[in-house]
Amino acid sequence: MKAVVISRPGDPEVLTVEELERPKIEDMEVLIAVRAAGVNRPDVFQRKGNYPAPPGVDPRIPGLEVAGVIVEKGSLVDSWNIGDSVCALVAGGGYASYVSVYQGHCLPIPGNLSFEEAAALPETVFTVWDNVFRRGKLQSGEHFLVHGGAGGIGSTAIQLGALFGAEVYTTVSSEEKGLFCQSLGASKVINYTTQDFQEVLAGLGVDVILDSIGGAYFEKNINLLNPDGRLVYINAMQGAKAEINLLKLMQKRILLTGSTLRARDHHFKETLRNEIWAEVWPKIISGDFKPRLFCVLPYHEAAKAHQLMEDSNLLGKIVLSF
Repeated sequence: MKAVVISRPGDPEVLTVEELERPKIEDMEVLIAVRAAGVNRPDVFQRKGNYPAPPGVDPRIPGLEVAGVIVEKGSLVDSWNIGDSVCALVAGGGYASYVSVYQGHCLPIPGNLSFEEAAALPETVFTVWDNVFRRGKLQSGEHFLVHGGAGGIGSTAIQLGALFGAEVYTTVSSEEKGLFCQSLGASKVINYTTQDFQEVLAGLGVDVILDSIGGAYFEKNINLLNPDGRLVYINAMQGAKAEINLLKLMQKRILLTGSTLRARDHHFKETLRNEIWAEVWPKIISGDFKPRLFCVLPYHEAAKAHQLMEDSNLLGKIVLSF
């Protein structure tokens, strides 16, 4: 099979295309002929040598989400048949023409989506559902702040937050990104290059914040949150260390949480998949929620895809086609 391989840790040009053996499947796994694979920021971290693959995952091949057709299934697989079109969350190996996947991590591709659109769903939807709706317990009518709303996670969080009845605010770095986020359902957009989000939102109050920035945002997030507010971290791109006023945390009864998804076990991911299938998939099938693609590139241009990711001028997701 063709696979995009990290030849050594480094810049985007270390990504090369190689011919490798197809993965072998276990009893509870399916083999997917990949038609498209989503590109995510953890792929960039892995390429740089800063995000090792979990045990049992080929560390050479990045990629955390795919869409394609099942061409082989294990002896104990009872949820899927050969020929089914599915998208799936994978712990690695997605940048390849074939990938093995645990059966409980797959979802059917709705008829109104292309393979490329479907490939943009698993990593972002799983992440947002777990962190915003399970950990953050976002409810209809609450105020929800998404930092960095124009990227893959942000655009998904804005759409789902608005669809489930929240008032959504977001921070962006340009007017173009702001207009894009408003089209997704954000009612207020703060350009952090010219405005201080704490000052803009101070009179409105926030119940849930989804943050991937960290650093100096931490104290401002705490200050903005309403009593019983929830602050959820999924990354810390501007610094993983912060000082905390514990008295303020206690007085406002703030819940501070966060998570990573990749290394979680099969059962956790399957339970999450089941909730998404029941709660989110109907909104995709109806057309109320639709993944937003920034661009689709052929797999042999993976280096260009990573450079675009690092340039941070995205409006939605980048996808590789196979």
